[in-house]
Amino acid sequence: MSRRRRYDVVVIGAGTAGLVAGARLAEAGASVCVVAKGVGSTHLAPGTIDVLGYAPERVESPAERLPSWIAEHPEHPYPRIGAETLESSLRWFYDAVRSGPLPNYAYVGGLERNRMLPTALGALRPSALVSTTFSQGDVGRLPGQVAIVGTPALRDFHAGLCAANLRASGIDALAVELELELDRADANPLGIARRFDDAGWRAQVAAQLAQRLQGVDRVGLPAVVGVTDPHGAWNDLIDRIERPAFEIPTLPPSVPGMRVFEILYHALRSAGGRLVLGAGVVSHRREGERVTAVDTATAGSSTAYEADAFVLASGGFHSGAIALDSHWQAREQVLGLPLAGVPAADERRFAPGYFEEQPLARCGVAVDSELRPHGVANVVVAGASLPGSVSWREASGEGIALASGYRAAQLLAAQLGAEVMA
Repeated sequence: MSRRRRYDVVVIGAGTAGLVAGARLAEAGASVCVVAKGVGSTHLAPGTIDVLGYAPERVESPAERLPSWIAEHPEHPYPRIGAETLESSLRWFYDAVRSGPLPNYAYVGGLERNRMLPTALGALRPSALVSTTFSQGDVGRLPGQVAIVGTPALRDFHAGLCAANLRASGIDALAVELELELDRADANPLGIARRFDDAGWRAQVAAQLAQRLQGVDRVGLPAVVGVTDPHGAWNDLIDRIERPAFEIPTLPPSVPGMRVFEILYHALRSAGGRLVLGAGVVSHRREGERVTAVDTATAGSSTAYEADAFVLASGGFHSGAIALDSHWQAREQVLGLPLAGVPAADERRFAPGYFEEQPLARCGVAVDSELRPHGVANVVVAGASLPGSVSWREASGEGIALASGYRAAQLLAAQLGAEVMA
């Protein structure tokens, strides 16, 4: 049985880029539906907004480095987005967090400087905008001894390994292991984070931890301190251990990333937008240079989503939205759009070294200066679908996603005659 739905804009993809585009368009007065086969990269990402961390050397100040970076990389997404839009998108995100569903939860930072935050392995990752639960993790700049806290119950986070690698970077770090009683179902970041929502559980953890912190100035814990009220849980824990503390990203599922998803979904819903998960796009319809509808498959039925305009924010190779077919041809899987950054038939597609520059790494949908794919008038592209970046090497993925989603909404709002957003 097939159904039809009609909107001003349909956004394909529920990662950061798609949710930002949908929320901003809804705020401008457009009727918006975000459709996706599942949640996007938020549940995998660390929950920080990394704008530009390496270029290729470590970037201390994105604000200082971005102008020359944009001039040096004309095919990168940032020249198409613009530095001014990037700054506006960060301010919008900051406000969206403040007015979001998590009480008193907030982000700090900006383009002025990157914070150097530990990863689960103890490497230092540059991030521009971070939650307050991460902010004390700028271990390269804040003096004193740091205790990295882990538990054998959380098998994907090893406090000893993290602390050892931090010491190799010249940071005074030690490992503290806690014995936490957990059901097997709770022995993962999300399960432990739900336990931290309980004040009694936090009291037990804090009592055990406080006994191990003599001489320690700050405490780093895996990012599991609370789901429904992370700010309240975090402050309560800090009060109990009487020391500054910070969260460290873990392997997925990412609790801070889930918080970002809830914040962006709240912004979309509050503005009147709709999100439909489990609705993978299986085909689309065109009339000339316009996409008129996308067909989605859900359990037991199919739905056609018709719209005046579309945002493609379905991702790249990692999400399967761009794939190599059996003839080694790269194809955009959702709307069949032409690609940029694909090596010629007689050129190699892969380099033998894992960390080498991969010829296909910058592949994405070919777009013009206004993020529109060639030959299609009513589609704009955002996020990892865009060509020209190697986000993991640049530490730029969430910055690109946030800013391009914001820019896509600006462009479509103007096209549709909605209020033009500053």
